Amino acid sequence: MKPVLLLNVVGLTAKALRRMPRLSRLAAQGWSSELATVLPAVTCTVQSTMLTGLSPAQHGIVGNGWYFRELGDVFLWRQHNMLVSGENIWETARRRHPGYSAGNICWWYAMGMSTDVTVTPRPIYHADGRKSPDAYVRPAELHGELVTHFGDFPLFQYWGPTATIKSTEWIVNATRHVLRNQSPNLLMAYLPHLDYDLQRFGPDSPQADLAAAELDRALAPLLDEAGERGYEVIAVAEYGIENAHKPVDINRILRREGLLEVYVQDGREQLDPWTSRAFAVADHQVAHVYVSNPSDLERVAALLRGTDGVDEVLDREAQGRYGLDHERSGELVVIAEPGAWFTYYFWLDDDRAPEYARGVDIHRKPGYDPAELFFNPADRLAKAKAGLNLVKKKLGLRYAMSTVPLDPTHVRGTHGRLPDSADSTPLVIGSTDRIPSAVEAFVNSGRQVPAAAVKDLVLQTQGIGV
Repeated sequence: MKPVLLLNVVGLTAKALRRMPRLSRLAAQGWSSELATVLPAVTCTVQSTMLTGLSPAQHGIVGNGWYFRELGDVFLWRQHNMLVSGENIWETARRRHPGYSAGNICWWYAMGMSTDVTVTPRPIYHADGRKSPDAYVRPAELHGELVTHFGDFPLFQYWGPTATIKSTEWIVNATRHVLRNQSPNLLMAYLPHLDYDLQRFGPDSPQADLAAAELDRALAPLLDEAGERGYEVIAVAEYGIENAHKPVDINRILRREGLLEVYVQDGREQLDPWTSRAFAVADHQVAHVYVSNPSDLERVAALLRGTDGVDEVLDREAQGRYGLDHERSGELVVIAEPGAWFTYYFWLDDDRAPEYARGVDIHRKPGYDPAELFFNPADRLAKAKAGLNLVKKKLGLRYAMSTVPLDPTHVRGTHGRLPDSADSTPLVIGSTDRIPSAVEAFVNSGRQVPAAAVKDLVLQTQGIGV
């Protein structure tokens, strides 16, 4: 059985690939194609489609987060694999080949995943409120090996205003360590680096070109070692990133119409999903809008259709055309126009914004916030304050990182809607010179390979029938 290294190269497009000579060489030796991603084109949804071969309506991951109706609250970036319905690649392989082994380095929904090796970010939340970098690692002894060789997982370089190539380098090193010592039949690695500067500065910026070259240099040793050890490589991207120029405050629109409710704690407003007649879970260029009373549906839909920056408003029937008609989806799903994206902001006065709004707090915010990639440009002391807080942390003192701007116009790149151009279309690359039948017809005819075909692509590359 041929082993496979499955790389999720976030944001990989033909434009980025032109700055990546090592990965381009892999594509030239094998094959490459555009990938037909799914809606919403965001990390958790597309990864789940690729690993299960199912649509979002079937596997249930309708975004990076949603409104958990049974809990009455919004959660993004949950981690447990029980949220995903369907059979993963390695589970299908094990039914046919008992003893088949798999490793996951930082693909999402890793907690409780049935892989033999699992590495995923998992901070330590101390009793005094401090947060320290760490990872959840199985088998347990591997945790010590990775920390000994490569240090703690670089959480603060993985997301936020200090996100850099260091997190991807750590993941590459961890992947090489598992490759060398466990040699699983399938080894997956998530490489996030292009997410950062392409959202900060836009995909046409000089910084985007530098980020692609930087990622290629970090990736080269892993590609070399995989080749030496007889691994076929499949590189996929969930989405491409397009230029962003129009933030849309969808929750503020709903609030001004009397549809969204808040409650107040310590003088700060909090979203009240229990009493709101309608509110949105903003997720890049797609927002799930939850409408509690069916009699309000037409009113809310008409309001959103008339909103500048909105392209489509999908009811349940229309969601079915995109394979997104799952009970977790909002009663309405709203898609932004090209270049537009949705903020999660629901307050009308920044002085009343919740405390988490000015921090990197992906688990408490009821929507995605790309402004977390910036130190507040309006605060000249933002970086100095962050440095002082790190000193407090080392001394064991409590601190609050209030450095994130509340101005969304700093964001220059976005994704989530289905791409409109080659520059924002993700790629799939295979190292083998013989194209597996799961994708052969698409590649040879110049059509895009469906994201759902990645599962069968991996299995056929390994010589496992589907």
